[in-house]
Amino acid sequence: MRSYKDKSITQAIIHTTIVQTPLGEMFAASTAKGVCLLCFYDKFHIDAHLKNLKERFNAQVLALNNDYFIQLQQELDEYFQGKRTCFTLPLQLLGTTFQIKCWKALLTIEYGKTISYKEEAQKIDNPKAYRAVANANSQNMIEIIVPCHRVIQADGKLGGYSSGIDKKIFLLDLEKESLNKN
Repeated sequence: MRSYKDKSITQAIIHTTIVQTPLGEMFAASTAKGVCLLCFYDKFHIDAHLKNLKERFNAQVLALNNDYFIQLQQELDEYFQGKRTCFTLPLQLLGTTFQIKCWKALLTIEYGKTISYKEEAQKIDNPKAYRAVANANSQNMIEIIVPCHRVIQADGKLGGYSSGIDKKIFLLDLEKESLNKN
């Protein structure tokens, strides 16, 4: 019989998997509420993200497929084929109140469109916080689905992207080409 001090009784479970994309493997994690992590495979960043998730949820991490991951792979495949412009997958955004506000603003940017960091700051009713918005976007843990790649500098330059500017260019070009076909 387990004692009440047994941590396994209170520990949450975080499932993880690898998903395939034309840009390479991505690492995904989910809680019971939805996908909480989707990032391009980089061992250093994944280890840091998993440490954060374990601590935040007092969780055990298991490499185990689930329904969220099946839907995630299907929706990503459709996105990269130019057949999906909006994701319907349940998400669990994890961050500060400000970060979550920024990420929710990202979710309102139309497919194939871009806005500036300044415009995003205006969307969250904090027009002078464009640098803080850029920092929050760089902490986005759910790449592609929470489309931080759609934010550019006010002068039209692409700015940064935590997974590399080449991936940002690919994603923006994919969306523009898909819109032009339809």
